[in-house]
Amino acid sequence: MPDVGTTGTPDARTIDAGRAVEWFVSGWQTFLRDPGVWIAISVILFVAVFALSLIPLIGQIAVLTMLPIAGGGLVLGCKALGEGGELRVEHLLEGFRQRGAELAIVGALYAVGGLLAIGTAVLIGSGGAIGGAISQGWPGVGMAAGGFALGALVYFALSILLGMAVWFAPALVVLRGVAPLDAMQASLSGCIRNFVPFGVVSGLAAICGFLAMLPAGLGIVVFAPVMVGAAYASYLDVFA
Repeated sequence: MPDVGTTGTPDARTIDAGRAVEWFVSGWQTFLRDPGVWIAISVILFVAVFALSLIPLIGQIAVLTMLPIAGGGLVLGCKALGEGGELRVEHLLEGFRQRGAELAIVGALYAVGGLLAIGTAVLIGSGGAIGGAISQGWPGVGMAAGGFALGALVYFALSILLGMAVWFAPALVVLRGVAPLDAMQASLSGCIRNFVPFGVVSGLAAICGFLAMLPAGLGIVVFAPVMVGAAYASYLDVFA
């Protein structure tokens, strides 16, 4: 078992791309160790996310801030399972108990980054639309379409970078005691150094997430724990 309790910011290792599939397998095995508790955790988390999402803007920001806190607790749950212990519903709050402030900062930075990504995309798209309106005719249409396309591309790129910055961050905070910003920087560095396996994971997640939504979205209660387990397995490979 790798040492996952050492403090300090670790250096990221470069992992073979084929390990990405093994991360998913590990995530599935982690889910199977206690599927009932995992499903209960998923239901509680999704109800909380849904309730907060009903509040305009503030609710969405609260969700983005809350997710790393919950993620940190679930990482501790994965660690407990890996060490022969048991997963408890209370693990959902364990991140808050142990590193609540630090994880909240990670979430707040993620929320701010998301808002900046949206604002940048809107600004670029609006610039294209204004330029198109001034130009008029087909050139104007092309300019407007190009502006919106560029805005969407920029948003997509920034979203990927944000995702990389938070992928390992909760684990680094709760397992290594890394400061929030340092954890996000280390997470981003680790994902960039392992861009191919990270891309494979993202592709598999997109496919599995789509399939999980087909049975009225009920598959999400299984997909989410598998992703948590996969994220923990990737952390062990890259940082532990």
